[in-house]
Amino acid sequence: MAASNYSLKVNRELLDPNFESYRLSLDSIPTYNVELDAAVEEVKLKDTQYTLEHMRAFGMYNYLHLDPWYEDSVLFVDCKGRVLSLTVTLDTALGKPREVHSLTSDPSQCEGRVCASLSLTSATWAALSDGAGTLTLLRTGKRGDGTFMKWEPLFSEDTGEPFSLLHSTSHVQEGVHSMEVLLLRIQKEPQETKGSGFCVSLEWITVANSAGQGQEKKYEVKKRRVLNGKTVPHYAAVEPKGKGLMVASEKPFAFTHVDGLPVQLPDPEPMEVEKTDPIYFWQQTVEDVTVFVRMPEGVTKEEVQFSLTADQIMLGVQGFPPLLEGQLFAPADPEASAWIIKEDKSLELTLQKREEGPMWSELVMGDKRGEYVMSDEQAALIHERLTFLTSEDMNGNPDKDKPPCNSQELEDCDGFPEDGSSLTHFDGESLKPSQVVNLGSHQYLFTVDVNPSEMPCLCLRHDVDALLWQPRPQQPGNMWEHIATFNALGYVQASKRDKKFATCPPNFSYASLCECLRRAFIYRQPSPVETVLFNRKQGRQVGQVAKQQVASLDSDKPILGFRATNERLYILTSSNLFILKVNNN
Repeated sequence: MAASNYSLKVNRELLDPNFESYRLSLDSIPTYNVELDAAVEEVKLKDTQYTLEHMRAFGMYNYLHLDPWYEDSVLFVDCKGRVLSLTVTLDTALGKPREVHSLTSDPSQCEGRVCASLSLTSATWAALSDGAGTLTLLRTGKRGDGTFMKWEPLFSEDTGEPFSLLHSTSHVQEGVHSMEVLLLRIQKEPQETKGSGFCVSLEWITVANSAGQGQEKKYEVKKRRVLNGKTVPHYAAVEPKGKGLMVASEKPFAFTHVDGLPVQLPDPEPMEVEKTDPIYFWQQTVEDVTVFVRMPEGVTKEEVQFSLTADQIMLGVQGFPPLLEGQLFAPADPEASAWIIKEDKSLELTLQKREEGPMWSELVMGDKRGEYVMSDEQAALIHERLTFLTSEDMNGNPDKDKPPCNSQELEDCDGFPEDGSSLTHFDGESLKPSQVVNLGSHQYLFTVDVNPSEMPCLCLRHDVDALLWQPRPQQPGNMWEHIATFNALGYVQASKRDKKFATCPPNFSYASLCECLRRAFIYRQPSPVETVLFNRKQGRQVGQVAKQQVASLDSDKPILGFRATNERLYILTSSNLFILKVNNN
Protein backbone atom coordinates (compact mmCIF):
# COMPACT_ATOMS: atom_id res chain seq x y z
CA MET A 1 0.00 0.00 0.00
CA ALA A 2 1.29 3.44 -0.96
CA ALA A 3 2.27 5.63 1.95
CA SER A 4 0.00 8.54 2.78
CA ASN A 5 1.39 11.80 1.40
CA TYR A 6 -1.60 14.13 1.60
CA SER A 7 -4.15 15.21 4.19
CA LEU A 8 -7.63 16.66 3.76
CA LYS A 9 -7.78 20.38 4.56
CA VAL A 10 -10.92 21.33 6.46
CA ASN A 11 -12.37 24.78 5.79
CA ARG A 12 -13.01 26.04 9.33
CA GLU A 13 -15.40 28.69 8.04
CA LEU A 14 -17.82 25.92 7.04
CA LEU A 15 -17.92 24.42 10.56
CA ASP A 16 -20.42 25.45 13.21
CA PRO A 17 -18.99 24.87 16.71
CA ASN A 18 -22.16 26.27 18.27
CA PHE A 19 -24.51 23.76 16.63
CA GLU A 20 -26.70 22.19 19.29
CA SER A 21 -29.09 19.65 17.77
CA TYR A 22 -31.85 19.02 15.27
CA ARG A 23 -35.40 19.91 16.30
CA LEU A 24 -38.12 17.50 15.23
CA SER A 25 -40.62 19.27 12.99
CA LEU A 26 -44.16 17.94 12.51
CA ASP A 27 -44.65 19.91 9.30
CA SER A 28 -46.12 17.61 6.69
CA ILE A 29 -44.15 16.85 3.53
CA PRO A 30 -46.26 16.73 0.35
CA THR A 31 -45.84 13.25 -1.13
CA TYR A 32 -46.81 12.20 -4.65
CA ASN A 33 -47.02 8.66 -5.96
CA VAL A 34 -46.41 7.32 -9.46
CA GLU A 35 -47.54 3.72 -9.97
CA LEU A 36 -45.29 1.81 -12.34
CA ASP A 37 -46.65 -0.22 -15.26
CA ALA A 38 -44.03 -2.91 -14.68
CA ALA A 39 -42.12 -3.71 -11.54
CA VAL A 40 -38.51 -2.78 -10.91
CA GLU A 41 -36.90 -6.16 -10.51
CA GLU A 42 -34.59 -6.49 -7.54
CA VAL A 43 -31.94 -9.01 -8.58
CA LYS A 44 -31.46 -11.38 -5.67
CA LEU A 45 -27.97 -12.61 -4.90
CA LYS A 46 -27.40 -16.29 -5.62
CA ASP A 47 -25.85 -18.87 -3.32
CA THR A 48 -22.52 -18.45 -5.14
CA GLN A 49 -22.57 -14.70 -4.42
CA TYR A 50 -22.24 -15.10 -0.69
CA THR A 51 -19.52 -12.66 0.32
CA LEU A 52 -19.80 -9.27 1.96
CA GLU A 53 -18.34 -7.72 -1.20
CA HIS A 54 -21.19 -9.15 -3.29
CA MET A 55 -23.67 -7.58 -0.89
CA ARG A 56 -21.91 -4.20 -0.97
CA ALA A 57 -21.62 -4.13 -4.76
CA PHE A 58 -24.94 -5.59 -5.87
CA GLY A 59 -27.19 -6.13 -2.85
CA MET A 60 -27.08 -2.44 -1.84
CA TYR A 61 -27.22 -1.05 -5.37
CA ASN A 62 -29.19 2.17 -5.96
CA TYR A 63 -31.61 1.36 -8.82
CA LEU A 64 -32.65 5.01 -9.29
CA HIS A 65 -30.46 7.38 -11.33
CA LEU A 66 -30.59 11.18 -11.22
CA ASP A 67 -29.71 13.13 -14.35
CA PRO A 68 -27.20 15.78 -13.15
CA TRP A 69 -27.50 17.75 -16.41
CA TYR A 70 -31.29 18.15 -16.22
CA GLU A 71 -32.84 18.93 -12.86
CA ASP A 72 -35.64 16.72 -11.53
CA SER A 73 -35.15 14.05 -14.18
CA VAL A 74 -34.75 10.46 -12.95
CA LEU A 75 -34.24 7.14 -14.73
CA PHE A 76 -34.45 3.43 -13.87
CA VAL A 77 -34.64 0.01 -15.55
CA ASP A 78 -37.74 -2.18 -15.06
CA CYS A 79 -38.17 -5.96 -15.18
CA LYS A 80 -38.96 -5.83 -18.93
CA GLY A 81 -35.52 -4.40 -19.67
CA ARG A 82 -36.87 -0.93 -20.45
CA VAL A 83 -34.93 2.19 -19.52
CA LEU A 84 -37.60 4.59 -18.24
CA SER A 85 -37.27 8.34 -17.74
CA LEU A 86 -39.46 10.70 -15.73
CA THR A 87 -39.03 14.49 -15.67
CA VAL A 88 -41.02 16.40 -13.05
CA THR A 89 -42.10 19.97 -13.75
CA LEU A 90 -45.38 20.13 -11.83
CA ASP A 91 -45.96 17.83 -8.87
CA THR A 92 -49.74 17.81 -9.21
CA ALA A 93 -49.57 16.77 -12.87
CA LEU A 94 -47.19 13.84 -12.90
CA GLY A 95 -47.06 11.77 -16.06
CA LYS A 96 -45.96 8.21 -16.58
CA PRO A 97 -42.28 7.34 -17.06
CA ARG A 98 -41.35 7.19 -20.75
CA GLU A 99 -39.34 4.44 -22.38
CA VAL A 100 -36.12 5.74 -23.92
CA HIS A 101 -34.35 2.43 -24.58
CA SER A 102 -34.90 -1.29 -24.29
CA LEU A 103 -32.38 -4.06 -23.69
CA THR A 104 -32.09 -6.33 -26.71
CA SER A 105 -30.97 -9.44 -24.80
CA ASP A 106 -32.56 -11.34 -21.93
CA PRO A 107 -30.10 -11.01 -19.03
CA SER A 108 -32.05 -13.45 -16.86
CA GLN A 109 -30.46 -16.34 -18.76
CA CYS A 110 -27.00 -15.39 -17.46
CA GLU A 111 -25.70 -17.57 -14.64
CA GLY A 112 -23.98 -14.87 -12.58
CA ARG A 113 -26.31 -12.05 -13.53
CA VAL A 114 -26.25 -8.82 -11.51
CA CYS A 115 -28.57 -5.80 -11.56
CA ALA A 116 -28.68 -3.63 -14.69
CA SER A 117 -26.84 -0.34 -14.18
CA LEU A 118 -26.81 3.04 -15.88
CA SER A 119 -24.33 5.92 -15.96
CA LEU A 120 -25.09 9.27 -17.58
CA THR A 121 -21.85 10.09 -19.37
CA SER A 122 -22.66 13.61 -20.60
CA ALA A 123 -25.63 15.79 -21.54
CA THR A 124 -26.08 13.71 -24.71
CA TRP A 125 -24.51 10.31 -23.94
CA ALA A 126 -25.13 7.41 -21.53
CA ALA A 127 -23.55 4.06 -20.68
CA LEU A 128 -25.66 1.00 -19.92
CA SER A 129 -24.95 -2.47 -18.50
CA ASP A 130 -27.56 -5.22 -18.87
CA GLY A 131 -26.17 -7.03 -15.81
CA ALA A 132 -25.11 -10.02 -17.91
CA GLY A 133 -21.84 -8.65 -19.31
CA THR A 134 -22.87 -6.39 -22.21
CA LEU A 135 -21.71 -2.77 -22.27
CA THR A 136 -23.66 -0.34 -24.45
CA LEU A 137 -22.89 3.32 -25.15
CA LEU A 138 -25.90 5.32 -26.30
CA ARG A 139 -26.37 8.71 -27.88
CA THR A 140 -29.34 10.18 -26.04
CA GLY A 141 -29.69 13.62 -27.56
CA LYS A 142 -30.62 16.48 -25.23
CA ARG A 143 -32.62 14.62 -22.65
CA GLY A 144 -34.16 17.60 -20.85
CA ASP A 145 -35.44 19.76 -23.72
CA GLY A 146 -38.96 18.32 -23.54
CA THR A 147 -38.75 16.41 -26.81
CA PHE A 148 -39.10 12.65 -26.82
CA MET A 149 -36.56 10.58 -28.69
CA LYS A 150 -35.25 7.05 -28.39
CA TRP A 151 -31.65 6.56 -27.42
CA GLU A 152 -29.36 5.37 -30.21
CA PRO A 153 -26.78 2.67 -29.40
CA LEU A 154 -23.46 3.41 -31.13
CA PHE A 155 -21.22 0.95 -29.33
CA SER A 156 -21.90 -2.47 -27.81
CA GLU A 157 -19.55 -5.14 -26.51
CA ASP A 158 -20.03 -8.42 -24.70
CA THR A 159 -17.28 -8.39 -22.07
CA GLY A 160 -17.92 -12.03 -21.11
CA GLU A 161 -18.52 -11.48 -17.40
CA PRO A 162 -21.30 -9.64 -15.51
CA PHE A 163 -20.33 -6.22 -14.19
CA SER A 164 -21.79 -3.08 -12.66
CA LEU A 165 -21.19 0.43 -14.00
CA LEU A 166 -19.53 2.72 -11.47
CA HIS A 167 -18.83 5.89 -13.44
CA SER A 168 -18.41 7.28 -16.95
CA THR A 169 -17.36 10.56 -18.48
CA SER A 170 -16.98 12.05 -21.94
CA HIS A 171 -14.48 14.47 -23.49
CA VAL A 172 -13.35 15.71 -26.89
CA GLN A 173 -9.69 16.29 -27.71
CA GLU A 174 -8.29 17.24 -31.14
CA GLY A 175 -11.59 16.32 -32.78
CA VAL A 176 -11.67 12.82 -31.25
CA HIS A 177 -14.65 12.03 -29.00
CA SER A 178 -13.66 9.71 -26.16
CA MET A 179 -15.65 8.11 -23.35
CA GLU A 180 -14.14 6.76 -20.17
CA VAL A 181 -16.11 3.94 -18.51
CA LEU A 182 -15.37 2.28 -15.15
CA LEU A 183 -16.67 -1.25 -14.54
CA LEU A 184 -16.80 -3.29 -11.33
CA ARG A 185 -16.58 -7.08 -11.13
CA ILE A 186 -16.20 -9.60 -8.34
CA GLN A 187 -14.29 -12.58 -9.67
CA LYS A 188 -13.34 -15.97 -8.34
CA GLU A 189 -9.61 -16.18 -7.77
CA PRO A 190 -8.36 -19.81 -7.77
CA GLN A 191 -4.93 -18.83 -6.41
CA GLU A 192 -6.51 -17.17 -3.37
CA THR A 193 -6.14 -19.55 -0.42
CA LYS A 194 -7.03 -17.08 2.30
CA GLY A 195 -10.27 -15.22 2.81
CA SER A 196 -13.33 -15.62 0.60
CA GLY A 197 -11.53 -16.71 -2.57
CA PHE A 198 -12.86 -13.68 -4.51
CA CYS A 199 -11.12 -10.53 -5.72
CA VAL A 200 -12.57 -7.17 -6.73
CA SER A 201 -11.68 -5.95 -10.21
CA LEU A 202 -12.05 -2.45 -11.66
CA GLU A 203 -11.77 -2.16 -15.44
CA TRP A 204 -11.19 1.29 -16.90
CA ILE A 205 -12.12 1.30 -20.59
CA THR A 206 -11.52 4.13 -23.07
CA VAL A 207 -13.82 4.10 -26.10
CA ALA A 208 -13.20 6.62 -28.91
CA ASN A 209 -14.39 7.24 -32.45
CA SER A 210 -12.12 6.68 -35.40
CA ALA A 211 -12.95 7.53 -38.98
CA GLY A 212 -11.15 7.80 -42.25
CA GLN A 213 -12.07 10.11 -45.09
CA GLY A 214 -15.56 9.41 -46.38
CA GLN A 215 -16.25 6.88 -43.65
CA GLU A 216 -18.78 7.06 -40.85
CA LYS A 217 -17.32 7.49 -37.41
CA LYS A 218 -17.07 4.22 -35.53
CA TYR A 219 -16.53 3.82 -31.81
CA GLU A 220 -13.89 1.31 -30.71
CA VAL A 221 -12.07 0.37 -27.54
CA LYS A 222 -8.76 2.22 -27.48
CA LYS A 223 -7.40 1.15 -24.11
CA ARG A 224 -8.19 -1.19 -21.21
CA ARG A 225 -6.71 -0.91 -17.73
CA VAL A 226 -7.46 -3.31 -14.88
CA LEU A 227 -7.02 -2.74 -11.14
CA ASN A 228 -7.40 -5.43 -8.51
CA GLY A 229 -8.20 -5.17 -4.82
CA LYS A 230 -9.80 -7.07 -1.95
CA THR A 231 -12.77 -4.85 -1.12
CA VAL A 232 -15.49 -3.10 -3.08
CA PRO A 233 -14.50 0.59 -3.29
CA HIS A 234 -16.67 3.13 -1.53
CA TYR A 235 -15.88 5.62 -4.27
CA ALA A 236 -14.37 5.26 -7.74
CA ALA A 237 -14.45 7.83 -10.55
CA VAL A 238 -12.47 8.85 -13.63
CA GLU A 239 -11.21 12.40 -14.10
CA PRO A 240 -13.23 14.55 -16.55
CA LYS A 241 -10.56 14.28 -19.28
CA GLY A 242 -9.48 10.74 -18.47
CA LYS A 243 -6.09 11.75 -17.09
CA GLY A 244 -6.46 9.89 -13.82
CA LEU A 245 -8.57 7.83 -11.48
CA MET A 246 -9.65 8.24 -7.84
CA VAL A 247 -10.50 5.32 -5.57
CA ALA A 248 -11.58 5.29 -1.92
CA SER A 249 -11.50 1.83 -0.36
CA GLU A 250 -10.76 -0.05 2.83
CA LYS A 251 -7.92 -1.96 1.17
CA PRO A 252 -5.58 -0.73 -1.56
CA PHE A 253 -6.00 -1.21 -5.31
CA ALA A 254 -3.20 -1.56 -7.84
CA PHE A 255 -3.06 -1.75 -11.64
CA THR A 256 -2.40 -5.29 -12.86
CA HIS A 257 -3.06 -5.27 -16.63
CA VAL A 258 -3.07 -2.83 -19.56
CA ASP A 259 -4.59 -4.03 -22.82
CA GLY A 260 -4.36 -7.61 -21.59
CA LEU A 261 -0.67 -7.45 -20.70
CA PRO A 262 0.58 -7.59 -17.10
CA VAL A 263 1.80 -4.30 -15.68
CA GLN A 264 5.53 -4.42 -15.01
CA LEU A 265 6.02 -2.18 -12.01
CA PRO A 266 9.64 -1.72 -10.93
CA ASP A 267 10.52 -3.24 -7.59
CA PRO A 268 10.96 -0.61 -4.91
CA GLU A 269 14.59 0.12 -4.24
CA PRO A 270 15.61 -0.90 -0.75
CA MET A 271 16.51 1.99 1.46
CA GLU A 272 20.15 2.07 2.38
CA VAL A 273 20.50 2.96 6.00
CA GLU A 274 24.01 3.82 6.98
CA LYS A 275 24.70 2.37 10.39
CA THR A 276 27.06 4.51 12.43
CA ASP A 277 28.05 4.34 16.06
CA PRO A 278 26.48 7.02 18.27
CA ILE A 279 28.69 10.08 18.89
CA TYR A 280 27.24 10.51 22.37
CA PHE A 281 25.03 8.79 24.94
CA TRP A 282 22.71 10.57 27.34
CA GLN A 283 20.36 9.87 30.20
CA GLN A 284 18.25 12.00 32.49
CA THR A 285 16.45 12.34 35.78
CA VAL A 286 13.72 14.77 36.75
CA GLU A 287 16.46 17.25 37.76
CA ASP A 288 19.33 16.96 35.29
CA VAL A 289 20.69 15.48 32.04
CA THR A 290 24.01 13.63 31.80
CA VAL A 291 25.80 13.39 28.44
CA PHE A 292 28.78 11.13 27.60
CA VAL A 293 30.62 12.31 24.48
CA ARG A 294 33.32 10.34 22.64
CA MET A 295 36.49 12.39 22.22
CA PRO A 296 39.68 11.87 20.20
CA GLU A 297 42.20 9.99 22.31
CA GLY A 298 44.67 12.20 24.16
CA VAL A 299 42.58 15.36 23.97
CA THR A 300 43.23 17.96 26.67
CA LYS A 301 40.76 20.32 28.29
CA GLU A 302 42.49 23.27 26.58
CA GLU A 303 41.44 21.82 23.20
CA VAL A 304 37.77 21.49 24.20
CA GLN A 305 35.48 24.19 22.83
CA PHE A 306 32.31 24.58 24.88
CA SER A 307 29.60 27.20 25.12
CA LEU A 308 26.21 26.97 26.81
CA THR A 309 23.27 29.32 27.13
CA ALA A 310 19.82 28.60 28.43
CA ASP A 311 18.64 27.32 25.02
CA GLN A 312 21.78 26.68 22.93
CA ILE A 313 24.77 24.38 23.26
CA MET A 314 28.03 23.94 21.35
CA LEU A 315 30.61 21.29 22.19
CA GLY A 316 33.59 20.35 20.06
CA VAL A 317 37.34 19.86 19.78
CA GLN A 318 39.66 22.41 18.27
CA GLY A 319 40.29 21.56 14.61
CA PHE A 320 37.24 19.26 14.29
CA PRO A 321 33.57 19.88 13.42
CA PRO A 322 31.29 20.39 16.46
CA LEU A 323 30.16 17.20 18.18
CA LEU A 324 27.09 18.82 19.71
CA GLU A 325 25.51 21.99 18.38
CA GLY A 326 22.00 23.38 18.32
CA GLN A 327 18.94 24.20 20.36
CA LEU A 328 18.31 22.24 23.54
CA PHE A 329 14.98 20.45 23.91
CA ALA A 330 14.20 22.54 27.00
CA PRO A 331 15.97 25.36 28.88
CA ALA A 332 18.99 24.50 31.06
CA ASP A 333 20.79 26.42 33.82
CA PRO A 334 24.28 27.35 32.51
CA GLU A 335 25.54 28.33 35.97
CA ALA A 336 24.71 24.91 37.47
CA SER A 337 26.07 22.87 34.52
CA ALA A 338 29.61 21.49 34.19
CA TRP A 339 31.82 19.09 32.19
CA ILE A 340 34.87 16.91 32.88
CA ILE A 341 37.25 14.76 30.79
CA LYS A 342 37.45 11.11 31.84
CA GLU A 343 40.36 8.78 30.94
CA ASP A 344 41.49 11.09 28.12
CA LYS A 345 38.91 9.72 25.68
CA SER A 346 35.45 10.76 26.87
CA LEU A 347 33.78 13.87 28.18
CA GLU A 348 31.01 13.83 30.77
CA LEU A 349 28.63 16.80 30.67
CA THR A 350 25.97 17.52 33.29
CA LEU A 351 23.14 19.89 32.39
CA GLN A 352 20.89 21.16 35.14
CA LYS A 353 17.27 21.43 34.01
CA ARG A 354 15.75 24.84 34.61
CA GLU A 355 12.37 23.20 35.31
CA GLU A 356 12.31 19.96 37.28
CA GLY A 357 9.89 17.21 36.29
CA PRO A 358 9.31 17.23 32.49
CA MET A 359 11.33 14.57 30.67
CA TRP A 360 13.17 15.46 27.47
CA SER A 361 12.39 13.43 24.34
CA GLU A 362 15.71 14.45 22.75
CA LEU A 363 18.84 16.32 23.77
CA VAL A 364 19.41 18.67 20.81
CA MET A 365 16.47 19.40 18.53
CA GLY A 366 16.80 17.35 15.33
CA ASP A 367 20.12 15.72 16.27
CA LYS A 368 19.91 11.95 15.68
CA ARG A 369 23.60 11.16 16.27
CA GLY A 370 23.15 10.28 19.94
CA GLU A 371 21.54 7.42 21.82
CA TYR A 372 19.34 7.68 24.86
CA VAL A 373 20.15 5.28 27.69
CA MET A 374 17.39 4.57 30.16
CA SER A 375 18.27 4.03 33.78
CA ASP A 376 17.12 0.92 35.65
CA GLU A 377 14.75 2.97 37.80
CA GLN A 378 13.08 4.53 34.78
CA ALA A 379 12.71 1.15 33.07
CA ALA A 380 11.10 -0.34 36.18
CA LEU A 381 8.68 2.61 36.47
CA ILE A 382 7.58 2.34 32.82
CA HIS A 383 7.18 -1.43 33.15
CA GLU A 384 4.93 -0.92 36.16
CA ARG A 385 2.77 1.63 34.34
CA LEU A 386 2.31 -0.67 31.33
CA THR A 387 1.64 -3.86 33.28
CA PHE A 388 -2.10 -3.68 32.62
CA LEU A 389 -1.54 -4.10 28.85
CA THR A 390 -0.16 -7.62 29.27
CA SER A 391 -1.80 -8.63 32.52
CA GLU A 392 -4.17 -11.60 32.65
CA ASP A 393 -6.12 -9.71 35.28
CA MET A 394 -9.22 -7.97 33.88
CA ASN A 395 -8.24 -4.86 35.76
CA GLY A 396 -4.49 -4.79 35.64
CA ASN A 397 -4.58 -1.04 36.06
CA PRO A 398 -2.94 -0.10 39.36
CA ASP A 399 -5.80 2.36 39.93
CA LYS A 400 -8.06 -0.33 41.32
CA ASP A 401 -10.89 2.05 42.08
CA LYS A 402 -11.36 2.85 38.38
CA PRO A 403 -13.20 0.17 36.37
CA PRO A 404 -11.60 -1.08 33.14
CA CYS A 405 -12.90 0.04 29.75
CA ASN A 406 -15.60 -2.27 28.43
CA SER A 407 -15.86 -2.17 24.64
CA GLN A 408 -19.36 -3.63 24.82
CA GLU A 409 -20.57 -0.40 26.41
CA LEU A 410 -19.54 1.66 23.37
CA GLU A 411 -22.32 2.84 21.09
CA ASP A 412 -22.40 1.94 17.40
CA CYS A 413 -21.83 5.59 16.50
CA ASP A 414 -18.51 5.48 18.39
CA GLY A 415 -17.11 2.80 16.10
CA PHE A 416 -14.95 3.56 13.08
CA PRO A 417 -13.73 1.44 10.15
CA GLU A 418 -10.25 0.04 10.18
CA ASP A 419 -7.31 2.38 9.73
CA GLY A 420 -6.45 0.88 6.33
CA SER A 421 -9.07 2.98 4.51
CA SER A 422 -7.51 5.32 1.98
CA LEU A 423 -8.39 7.75 -0.79
CA THR A 424 -5.98 7.41 -3.71
CA HIS A 425 -5.41 9.38 -6.90
CA PHE A 426 -3.83 7.31 -9.71
CA ASP A 427 -2.00 9.00 -12.57
CA GLY A 428 -3.40 7.83 -15.90
CA GLU A 429 0.02 7.66 -17.60
CA SER A 430 2.27 6.08 -14.99
CA LEU A 431 -0.60 4.12 -13.33
CA LYS A 432 1.01 4.90 -9.98
CA PRO A 433 -0.58 6.55 -6.94
CA SER A 434 0.27 10.24 -7.01
CA GLN A 435 -1.58 11.35 -3.85
CA VAL A 436 -2.84 9.16 -1.01
CA VAL A 437 -5.00 10.21 1.93
CA ASN A 438 -5.23 7.97 4.98
CA LEU A 439 -8.93 8.20 5.81
CA GLY A 440 -8.53 6.50 9.18
CA SER A 441 -11.62 7.37 11.22
CA HIS A 442 -13.16 9.46 8.41
CA GLN A 443 -15.97 7.03 7.67
CA TYR A 444 -17.38 7.10 4.14
CA LEU A 445 -21.05 8.15 4.05
CA PHE A 446 -22.21 8.69 0.46
CA THR A 447 -21.40 9.92 -3.06
CA VAL A 448 -23.32 12.67 -4.86
CA ASP A 449 -23.08 14.60 -8.14
CA VAL A 450 -23.07 18.33 -7.41
CA ASN A 451 -21.66 19.74 -10.65
CA PRO A 452 -21.90 17.52 -13.77
CA SER A 453 -18.73 19.05 -15.21
CA GLU A 454 -16.77 17.95 -12.11
CA MET A 455 -16.09 14.56 -10.56
CA PRO A 456 -18.68 13.21 -8.09
CA CYS A 457 -18.32 14.46 -4.51
CA LEU A 458 -17.81 12.14 -1.56
CA CYS A 459 -19.10 12.74 1.95
CA LEU A 460 -16.94 11.67 4.90
CA ARG A 461 -17.50 11.69 8.62
CA HIS A 462 -15.27 14.09 10.56
CA ASP A 463 -15.83 13.74 14.29
CA VAL A 464 -19.63 14.09 14.58
CA ASP A 465 -20.12 16.12 11.39
CA ALA A 466 -20.37 15.03 7.77
CA LEU A 467 -18.12 16.95 5.37
CA LEU A 468 -18.58 17.02 1.61
CA TRP A 469 -15.43 16.95 -0.53
CA GLN A 470 -15.17 17.99 -4.17
CA PRO A 471 -12.24 16.41 -6.08
CA ARG A 472 -10.13 18.96 -7.97
CA PRO A 473 -7.60 16.90 -9.98
CA GLN A 474 -6.43 20.05 -11.78
CA GLN A 475 -5.24 21.45 -8.42
CA PRO A 476 -2.57 19.07 -7.04
CA GLY A 477 -2.04 21.33 -4.02
CA ASN A 478 -5.72 21.20 -3.07
CA MET A 479 -6.98 18.06 -4.78
CA TRP A 480 -9.96 17.57 -2.46
CA GLU A 481 -11.83 20.75 -1.49
CA HIS A 482 -14.17 20.95 1.50
CA ILE A 483 -17.34 22.56 0.07
CA ALA A 484 -20.15 21.83 2.56
CA THR A 485 -20.86 20.59 6.09
CA PHE A 486 -23.85 18.74 7.49
CA ASN A 487 -23.80 19.33 11.24
CA ALA A 488 -23.83 16.21 13.45
CA LEU A 489 -24.86 14.02 10.51
CA GLY A 490 -21.91 11.69 11.08
CA TYR A 491 -23.20 10.92 14.57
CA VAL A 492 -26.87 10.80 13.56
CA GLN A 493 -26.45 8.38 10.67
CA ALA A 494 -24.44 5.95 12.79
CA SER A 495 -27.43 5.49 15.08
CA LYS A 496 -29.69 4.39 12.19
CA ARG A 497 -29.36 0.62 12.29
CA ASP A 498 -31.59 0.05 9.25
CA LYS A 499 -30.04 2.78 7.09
CA LYS A 500 -29.74 1.84 3.42
CA PHE A 501 -29.03 5.01 1.41
CA ALA A 502 -27.90 8.57 2.13
CA THR A 503 -27.73 11.62 -0.13
CA CYS A 504 -27.99 15.41 -0.40
CA PRO A 505 -29.06 17.91 -3.10
CA PRO A 506 -26.63 20.01 -5.17
CA ASN A 507 -27.39 23.14 -3.10
CA PHE A 508 -26.65 21.36 0.24
CA SER A 509 -29.92 22.66 1.79
CA TYR A 510 -30.54 19.33 3.49
CA ALA A 511 -29.25 15.80 3.87
CA SER A 512 -31.43 12.72 3.84
CA LEU A 513 -31.24 9.09 4.93
CA CYS A 514 -33.62 6.24 4.21
CA GLU A 515 -34.15 2.86 5.81
CA CYS A 516 -34.68 -0.42 4.00
CA LEU A 517 -38.44 -0.06 4.44
CA ARG A 518 -40.80 2.91 4.36
CA ARG A 519 -39.05 5.67 6.35
CA ALA A 520 -36.92 8.59 5.19
CA PHE A 521 -35.24 11.17 7.44
CA ILE A 522 -34.57 14.74 6.36
CA TYR A 523 -32.02 16.94 8.17
CA ARG A 524 -32.19 20.58 7.13
CA GLN A 525 -29.48 23.19 7.41
CA PRO A 526 -30.04 25.78 10.18
CA SER A 527 -32.43 28.53 9.12
CA PRO A 528 -33.73 31.72 10.81
CA VAL A 529 -36.82 31.29 12.97
CA GLU A 530 -39.92 33.37 12.38
CA THR A 531 -40.79 33.71 16.08
CA VAL A 532 -38.74 34.67 19.12
CA LEU A 533 -37.21 31.62 20.85
CA PHE A 534 -35.10 31.50 23.99
CA ASN A 535 -32.74 28.82 25.26
CA ARG A 536 -33.85 28.44 28.88
CA LYS A 537 -30.64 26.78 30.05
CA GLN A 538 -28.33 29.42 28.60
CA GLY A 539 -30.77 32.35 28.82
CA ARG A 540 -30.15 33.55 25.27
CA GLN A 541 -32.25 34.08 22.20
CA VAL A 542 -32.09 31.41 19.50
CA GLY A 543 -31.67 32.87 16.02
CA GLN A 544 -31.51 29.69 13.92
CA VAL A 545 -32.99 26.21 14.17
CA ALA A 546 -32.06 23.05 12.26
CA LYS A 547 -35.16 20.98 11.57
CA GLN A 548 -35.47 17.22 11.34
CA GLN A 549 -38.41 15.66 9.51
CA VAL A 550 -39.54 12.07 9.10
CA ALA A 551 -41.50 10.82 6.08
CA SER A 552 -43.28 7.46 6.10
CA LEU A 553 -44.23 5.96 2.75
CA ASP A 554 -47.52 4.22 2.09
CA SER A 555 -45.77 1.06 0.96
CA ASP A 556 -44.50 -2.18 2.43
CA LYS A 557 -42.04 -2.81 -0.42
CA PRO A 558 -38.27 -2.45 0.09
CA ILE A 559 -36.71 0.83 -1.01
CA LEU A 560 -34.58 0.21 -4.11
CA GLY A 561 -33.58 3.74 -5.13
CA PHE A 562 -33.04 7.07 -3.39
CA ARG A 563 -32.04 10.43 -4.95
CA ALA A 564 -32.34 14.12 -4.00
CA THR A 565 -32.68 17.37 -5.95
CA ASN A 566 -32.89 20.91 -4.61
CA GLU A 567 -36.69 20.71 -4.39
CA ARG A 568 -37.60 17.03 -4.32
CA LEU A 569 -36.67 13.67 -2.84
CA TYR A 570 -37.21 10.61 -5.08
CA ILE A 571 -37.77 7.18 -3.54
CA LEU A 572 -38.15 4.07 -5.72
CA THR A 573 -39.74 0.77 -4.70
CA SER A 574 -40.47 -2.22 -6.93
CA SER A 575 -43.94 -0.90 -7.85
CA ASN A 576 -43.95 2.83 -7.08
CA LEU A 577 -41.94 6.01 -7.46
CA PHE A 578 -42.57 8.40 -4.56
CA ILE A 579 -41.80 12.11 -4.93
CA LEU A 580 -41.48 14.20 -1.77
CA LYS A 581 -41.67 17.96 -2.13
CA VAL A 582 -38.95 18.98 0.33
CA ASN A 583 -38.34 22.60 -0.69
CA ASN A 584 -40.24 25.27 -2.57
CA ASN A 585 -38.64 27.70 -5.00
